[in-house]
Amino acid sequence: MLAIFLGALDQTIVAVSLSAISAQLGDFHLLGWIVSGYMMAMTVATPLYGKLGDLYGRRRLLLASIGLFTLASCLCALARDMQQLILARMLQGLGAGGLITLSQAIIGDLMAPRERGRYQGYISSMFALASVAGPLLGGLLTATLSWRWVFWINLPLGLLAMAISRRALLGLPQPVHPARIDYLGTLLLVAALSVLLLAISRAGEGPAGWHAGELSALFGLAAALLLAFVWQERRAPEPLLPLHLFGQRSLVLSGVVIFVATFQAISLTMLIPLRYQSLTGHGAAEAALHLLPLVMGVPLGAYCSGRLVGLLGRYKPQMLFGSILLPLAMVALALVAPQKAWFSGLCMSLCGVAIGCQYPTCMIATQMAVAPRHMGVATSTANLLRALGGTLGMALMSSLLLVLLQQAGAPVRAIDGDPTAGLAPAQIADAFNQLLLIGAAVALPGVFAALFLPDRRLPAHP
Repeated sequence: MLAIFLGALDQTIVAVSLSAISAQLGDFHLLGWIVSGYMMAMTVATPLYGKLGDLYGRRRLLLASIGLFTLASCLCALARDMQQLILARMLQGLGAGGLITLSQAIIGDLMAPRERGRYQGYISSMFALASVAGPLLGGLLTATLSWRWVFWINLPLGLLAMAISRRALLGLPQPVHPARIDYLGTLLLVAALSVLLLAISRAGEGPAGWHAGELSALFGLAAALLLAFVWQERRAPEPLLPLHLFGQRSLVLSGVVIFVATFQAISLTMLIPLRYQSLTGHGAAEAALHLLPLVMGVPLGAYCSGRLVGLLGRYKPQMLFGSILLPLAMVALALVAPQKAWFSGLCMSLCGVAIGCQYPTCMIATQMAVAPRHMGVATSTANLLRALGGTLGMALMSSLLLVLLQQAGAPVRAIDGDPTAGLAPAQIADAFNQLLLIGAAVALPGVFAALFLPDRRLPAHP
């Protein structure tokens, strides 16, 4: 939980410090890379840690990733210019990919299938806690000390996580088969994911950032690299991502569910505060408080669904419930004005509970679909889809929002401008409502995936 909290916290704690960082280091045009560089490195590293954990053992790899993350945090705090900070953040992201993937795979190693739901619920609560604590803690440290303390705080937390993990995981199972690394497959996957994430980020800038030739070239290059990766995996003696795993229906369908759930979680986290600020005129602090029902609903749903896994010995009913509730709650949220705080808060809470119900159950379904020696690969695949879903959700929904606002009559502006300027409140509300309804439609594939997922009874023993 502490390792997960470390990796998740640095996705949110830095955002409120960006203006202070820019004021001291300059290079405002590079500011976005402080966040996106971290996320891209973490996403690219995720599948690598899964396979390496299967080959070399997850204990030593988790300790290495905690050490890398902690060292990179110190380098971030010591950065003297924007370029140094971005490089250190990317190094930090490489460590964070191991923190998140390996911790979840270790639960699969140590816990009986019926107990995994409860512990995966704890993991999900760390993501929610980081979402709340990150902006608050980042703002407090930046205002009272310096933006550098946003990174220094990781030093004691990292050392504590390393000490606990080193002692508590001594009995962790170790792999017995010889390790063979697919270097070409690793290189192709890293290149494909990097180009794909760059293309998605460019598309997320909206019409102002759309250059048909550039986007087509990036997406085409990503597709070509992915095809080359598939070709390599079919012939490699020890593939980085064994393709036969995708013949497991549970793994594929649970991957669709977690992709859709994270797509909605990240896009709603962006849209709800913006909608609230645009329609009420309140500031960022009030918008953050308005977001709390959604953020707190996620750990509530994860905890309850995880407990039910232990009681019922099944994960499909909770996953199906969450996947059905999510689009219904999003439609209700579109029909309720944000000024109606109680009703809007209830709808957001239901969205959070629905998303939370899907996180631990998807991870259990993924881990139960494969043999123990592929536990790390399966877990990292789920986390990769989770990261891609969040990245695509942020990019696609922000782009659609700009398109809808411009269709309503807003002028074409720079990315850092106010896209709602010149619009009446009714026009702004209509654009956000259309976007929420589109999001609800995007959530429907998750319903069908959960519906056709095999319903397995979990054994009570490891």
